[in-house]
Amino acid sequence: MRVIVIGAGFVGNSLCDLMEVAGHNVISVTKNETDSSTACDVSSLESLTLLREEKGTADIVIHCASSGGRGADLRIRYQKVYVDGCRNIIETFPDSRFVFVSSSSVYAQRDGSVVDEESIAKPLSVTSQLLLQAESITSEFGGSVARLAGIYGPGRSYLLKRYIERNAQIDGTGPESDGRWINQIHRDDAASALAHMVEKSEMNGIYNVCDDMPMLQRACYEEFDRRFKHGVPEVKLAIESKARGWTHKKVSNSKLKETGWVPKYPSYFDALDKDTELLSSIIGT
Repeated sequence: MRVIVIGAGFVGNSLCDLMEVAGHNVISVTKNETDSSTACDVSSLESLTLLREEKGTADIVIHCASSGGRGADLRIRYQKVYVDGCRNIIETFPDSRFVFVSSSSVYAQRDGSVVDEESIAKPLSVTSQLLLQAESITSEFGGSVARLAGIYGPGRSYLLKRYIERNAQIDGTGPESDGRWINQIHRDDAASALAHMVEKSEMNGIYNVCDDMPMLQRACYEEFDRRFKHGVPEVKLAIESKARGWTHKKVSNSKLKETGWVPKYPSYFDALDKDTELLSSIIGT
């Protein structure tokens, strides 16, 4: 199978490795050319047209490009990379299967409920609204959407980093609050889920990609305290200005698992115990 991975970054690079090991012809694409990737700007129809002219068509195109960090122009970058990017890919590769990598932030629930692919998605933040718009474009084309939970892995763990730096907090209004639900996915499991979707051509539609065990903030930080002895963070009002919005929900991965996918790391602490690179990359041991 010929696979184009647009956005061979933290997750995309691991996906490329899995696809190559599986024997597929993989074209790795990044915004700036590297030794192992071809340069292409997904927000530019002209750039994608040049990519097709140079590399040819593909059986499947996966859009997992990043918006490129934070900043005042975040909304504009989300529009260009995700909304315009999906339109451009579909126009350039109309005969290819298409998978768009989105985010579980499109679920805006704040009541602690379980959300699955049938749950209402009405995000409050502009960035998540743009992701939902990109999803709609993908679905109208007949493509697939992977809604990834918070991604972590070697060199990247927002939860642990903030705890070690003593910048963490439990969201709530009273000292006994357990905080909000945290939904995560290890980078390797995110890549394996996408590879699984590539292999199964019948997997159209929307799939949540997360591990088996959402965590309440208090439970997470109490386990951190048991391991690292930095105490349990204080309860503070939630930070409403988060880029993709503040939510409180448990994301279900049941639909994806019913297709045969199984995470290597069912929970965050499984990964912390078994991924030898994860802990050392965050705390420098």
